[in-house]
Amino acid sequence: MSMNTFSVEGAQVVVVGAARSGVAAAELLTRRGAHVTLTDQKPVIAASDHFRSAGVQLELGVADAPALQQADLVVISPGVPMDLPALAAVRVRGIPVIGELELAFRWLRGRVVAITGTKGKSTTTTLVGRMLETAGRRVLVAGNIGVPLSSQVEQSTEDTVHVVEASSFQLETTDTFRPWIAALLNFSPDHLDRHPDEAAYGRAKARVFANQTAAEWAVINADNAAALSLATSARAKRLRYAVDNIAQADVFVERDFIWQRTSEGPTPLVPLASIELAGRHMLSNVAAATAICLAAGVSAEPMARALGGFTGLEHVMEPVASLGRVRFVNDSKATNVDAAGRSIESFDRVVAILGGRYKGGAFEDLREALSERGRGVVAMGEAAPMIRQALDGVVQVVDAESMADAVRKALELAWPDGVVLLAPACSSFDMFADYAGRGRAFKEEVLRVVNQHPDGGPGG
Repeated sequence: MSMNTFSVEGAQVVVVGAARSGVAAAELLTRRGAHVTLTDQKPVIAASDHFRSAGVQLELGVADAPALQQADLVVISPGVPMDLPALAAVRVRGIPVIGELELAFRWLRGRVVAITGTKGKSTTTTLVGRMLETAGRRVLVAGNIGVPLSSQVEQSTEDTVHVVEASSFQLETTDTFRPWIAALLNFSPDHLDRHPDEAAYGRAKARVFANQTAAEWAVINADNAAALSLATSARAKRLRYAVDNIAQADVFVERDFIWQRTSEGPTPLVPLASIELAGRHMLSNVAAATAICLAAGVSAEPMARALGGFTGLEHVMEPVASLGRVRFVNDSKATNVDAAGRSIESFDRVVAILGGRYKGGAFEDLREALSERGRGVVAMGEAAPMIRQALDGVVQVVDAESMADAVRKALELAWPDGVVLLAPACSSFDMFADYAGRGRAFKEEVLRVVNQHPDGGPGG
């Protein structure tokens, strides 16, 4: 459980990063009696008057806020790199630097289910929330999924279960964070634009297990060797799940069911017929959610009921529209090569729209999936030359100047019966504010194209 004795009464606390998490942390700290300074490199932030009236000092447009010199505690948003020189100077003075997730955890009264991994976190987190709710638990869903955990501290009761999507950036700034159930869905190279190397990224993910004891649970994907290896030092009780490597799993997918291995033999938990999500990796997310809820003591019936009608999240394998027999699918959240590969493998006759800002990984890893299933690739954004170099000769690669251009070129390649798939394998920041903005732009262009061709053909 968390450290309810933790106090910031009268302390000078600096919150670095005025995005959603930082704002929630500043508000929470102020309510708990701290003297708070909120700092950001951006010169202007929304609602600055609100902060000033709440007694929060603002130091904006600076990388090294003067308030850091007097800080008793520094809280950083997930978007702020740990290795900023200004933070190193604070640490040298022995001042604790923690993340917003760690801060909130110290005051929670309820238990935490923490879900991390390179891919599938949001879908699994949402699904676990639905399953626990259907089972009658009091549930709050938070974290990287869009709601800062700090904003839920006041609602936290002894019987609350906080289902938290935890990113590597949030986990690397934890200290006492100790989830009741911690899940590692998978691990592949990602965010190498922010972590110094793959090992550092792995260490950050593995921190989800660091403070657990034999009283807690570690839920691990037995299909992912890297995840199994990162969890080797976990002291918690282990529960492994699998879609492929079922001999190694306690919860596994086989013959129309998700099963639990028990001392009396396998017991069916959830019928696959209740799952309304496309793609084999989506099945893995459902198996993960089932294993997590099993650890939480949920019975099979509410799990199956929660799956009914759950078609997934926006920007995650999201069906958009059809034109004739061509389908359009938005997987804008596939922001790394591994995720894009799994997305491509879920379809036949696929034309993948790839590109954006490169953030690590090898586009060559997509060659096999594209040679088996691909009709073409449309490359856009800063990474387009790298994509062309990696994939030319495997499938036809065409460049696009904009999302409108990409959708039209992809339709031509996919006609008459293919799938146009936005699975960028890159971050969106060269052209869009975030993956959601990119996904919305894709959907707008798709609907524009579909509406232009009521007769069902792409025309010239």
